[in-house]
Amino acid sequence: MPTVISTRSRERSNEWYQRAQQSLVEGVNSPSRGAAVYSPGPVVLERGRGSHVWDLDGNEYVDFMMSFGALIQGHAHPKIVEVVTQTMADGSHFAAATPAESEAAERFRRMVPTAEAVRFANSGSEATMLALRLARAHTGRTKFLKFEGHYHGWYDPYCLNGHSHPADQLGPRENPTRFPDSAGIPPAVFDDVVLAPWNDLETLETILRRHGRELAAIITEPIMANMGCILPREGYLQKVCDFAHRYGALFILDEVVTGFRYAPGGCQQYYGLEADLSTFGKALGAGFPVGAVAGPRAILDRMRWGSDGMVLHYGTFNGHRLTMRVIAANLDLLAANDSAIYQQIYAVGDSAIAGLREVFRQRNIDAIVQGFGPMFQIYFTGHDAIQDYRDYCRYVDTAKYSRFIHALLDRGIYMTPSNGLHWIISTAHTRRDVEALIAAADEVCAELA
Repeated sequence: MPTVISTRSRERSNEWYQRAQQSLVEGVNSPSRGAAVYSPGPVVLERGRGSHVWDLDGNEYVDFMMSFGALIQGHAHPKIVEVVTQTMADGSHFAAATPAESEAAERFRRMVPTAEAVRFANSGSEATMLALRLARAHTGRTKFLKFEGHYHGWYDPYCLNGHSHPADQLGPRENPTRFPDSAGIPPAVFDDVVLAPWNDLETLETILRRHGRELAAIITEPIMANMGCILPREGYLQKVCDFAHRYGALFILDEVVTGFRYAPGGCQQYYGLEADLSTFGKALGAGFPVGAVAGPRAILDRMRWGSDGMVLHYGTFNGHRLTMRVIAANLDLLAANDSAIYQQIYAVGDSAIAGLREVFRQRNIDAIVQGFGPMFQIYFTGHDAIQDYRDYCRYVDTAKYSRFIHALLDRGIYMTPSNGLHWIISTAHTRRDVEALIAAADEVCAELA
């Protein structure tokens, strides 16, 4: 196996983090980046190129977090850098109509099969907010169904059962205990939320018999990315879509994580689904902030000014010129040569998964690797599979995972210690990166065994 790079001093990272805490809450702008996850504090990154990043102390890492999946082209892709440089010379943003936004939308529509039209926003959270508003306006209903453990952004109604909790407190599957994810949300907000376990059609049918006719929408991730990487049972997503339509609700597919990752048209293309509305972010912007809602004209045209039952959607930075130019370049790269780049992503990702599984087998470590190709997660568990939120809460040793990741950080592998996230393969990753990962994992597992 190749030599593993050991981390040198993190003195400058620690100093900078102490400084940052004087001005920023927790020293960061999202709790997933600070001491709540990294011990004793985060690795402070300074630059990135391709599949690698460097911290303030000059330590080099292979990056498998990739900005939580936003960097599908890796860091500082030459084409993206070129487009950004050219665009900035003429002005980054006008808050006006530009050719850039329609050029991005045209490429988007060519790739996403259900997109008769698209509306751009600034984040995945904004996209899912808008999708729910559209669904409520279209159906005249206010309630919606979300699944335990799924994350759809930090909009008030979605902030329910998005974090793990003790397994003995989860309540019956037909009536789950409701855990708000945040203070400051009026309890009445959750009166319009119906909660259900994922990957369980029988229980979903039971819940829909009670609430189905009240629902504006059922929203789901196609692959449960908020608890790592939990795959749908065969045929499950299509049945959820069918159930939604049976009760007159819309089927919203949240592809903020999966969009443009598993196929040019996202998981809806991969699984052969026809969502009524779908939401996007992360990989769409190749590192620039963006969200998008796509669907049929009959629904999206409700945002037309002055239309009957108009749905309001404002935003100074919607259709940001720089971001739109980056999106067009990003989608061109993904579509080139009949989207051949996806074969590379899958090959690299599948080799990483196979290599990690072999390390755990040889070292006799109770761990599994779930996922395929572009995204996967490691679970330290004695179970053969993690199939839903309750399995995650009951069977996964998240503390052991955190120790494992911290040890990998010391060996030149960059990943978040949060077990609820996922390993990402970009177009920039290579077999050599996988070899470095497997060597580091083997060294760590030798210590864990």
